[in-house]
Amino acid sequence: MSLFRDDGIVLRTQKLGEADRIITMLTRGHGRVRAVARGVRRTKSKFGARLEPFSHVDVQFFSKNSELVGRGLPLCTQSETIAPYGGAIVTDYARYTAGTAMLETAERFTDHEGEPAVQQYLLLVGALRTLARGEHAPNLVLDAFLLRSLAVNGYAPTFGDCAKCGLPGPNRFFSVGSGGSVCADCRVPGSVVPSPQALELLGALLAGDWGTADAAEPRYVREGSGLVSAYLHWHLERGLRSLRYVEK
Repeated sequence: MSLFRDDGIVLRTQKLGEADRIITMLTRGHGRVRAVARGVRRTKSKFGARLEPFSHVDVQFFSKNSELVGRGLPLCTQSETIAPYGGAIVTDYARYTAGTAMLETAERFTDHEGEPAVQQYLLLVGALRTLARGEHAPNLVLDAFLLRSLAVNGYAPTFGDCAKCGLPGPNRFFSVGSGGSVCADCRVPGSVVPSPQALELLGALLAGDWGTADAAEPRYVREGSGLVSAYLHWHLERGLRSLRYVEK
């Protein structure tokens, strides 16, 4: 029997029995973890209010094994709030739908429980903090998070040089299967011809150039979001359910 302590973001919850929940979290030290939180659905439980999606919490786990993730689910025995991002996110539809897509993305990119994914964790924490503060448009924050999540998981797209031969950009065509922008010689069937402004916007989001991103016209933001969605769908092999509800 062992005790573990970690901090993490609550990704989702599931009902268990009459008063319990299964909490899925992305933690700093243990990656994605599922744990049982007992009694949190009772109306008088203050513990349960801390374990809602979007919450950044410090959590203590109890496991019957020497490892946190193993046979059977550990118990979530204690929780302290680090940052209640959900309060500012769930009251705004655009923020809520963007945030929900972020949580689903983080869970999909951490499909092996117990494996640390520190970069993905830090990306999620930073994106939820930015979203809750309202520093940038929610759909821009979401697209930046999706692009950077793809990058840290080995699927970084290119928006300038050719993804296949390296020809310096800008290049006219874009292929999700080829890894982003491609030149005329490397063009493959299914390539599209996005506007230069949309590609510039996506490059800015990936690089963290918020000055350029915030100044982008809405039509280029919508075009860029479509490219990000298609690129993510290709590499995850199926789309995100929550993306269909995101405001464009």
